[in-house]
Amino acid sequence: MPDTHNLSSLIEALRRLPGVGAKSAARMAYHLMQHDREGAVLLARSLEGAVKAVKHCQRCHTFTENDICSTCLDTARDQAKLCVVETPADQAALERTGAYKGYYFVLMGKISPLDGVGPKEIGAQKLIERATDGAVQEVILATNFTAEGEATAHIIGNLLKSRGLQVTRLSRGVPIGSELEYVDLGTIAHALEDRR
Repeated sequence: MPDTHNLSSLIEALRRLPGVGAKSAARMAYHLMQHDREGAVLLARSLEGAVKAVKHCQRCHTFTENDICSTCLDTARDQAKLCVVETPADQAALERTGAYKGYYFVLMGKISPLDGVGPKEIGAQKLIERATDGAVQEVILATNFTAEGEATAHIIGNLLKSRGLQVTRLSRGVPIGSELEYVDLGTIAHALEDRR
């Protein structure tokens, strides 16, 4: 049997990606080695470059290649609003809407007591310092609507309210273009509760 140590290492590395199991990782590795070696080299260089260059913004904690990200440097944004999200991907999704023009704070996670992740581990102290800088008037909690996201919003909301800040939460509701008979009951219940 030929030596396949490097191929096995590649498969194990690919398994570290979310949602990628052993079969998918093997399929990707074999594809790269058999059909797209140039793509494999590009992937390796891109990963190495990103790991070396990308860091956290000192102000909002998102990913950037500079000390302060371009969003935080944008003086045209509304400094009175601070939107708290779990990940840079969540921030990017909100930015794509074009509906929000304030600043962000990225937690880089969510509170999960079972996993040993509390307010300290997601940077709650840095968030409090950012939110109490004197310019922020409203903190918008835009964590996900999962059990952990709700717990994160609740705990962080209480911490910020105790410091006199106005705290709001993204509302939940029926998606645009959907028919009520096909929407899950929890979403309908929250839409009724959060109606305006």
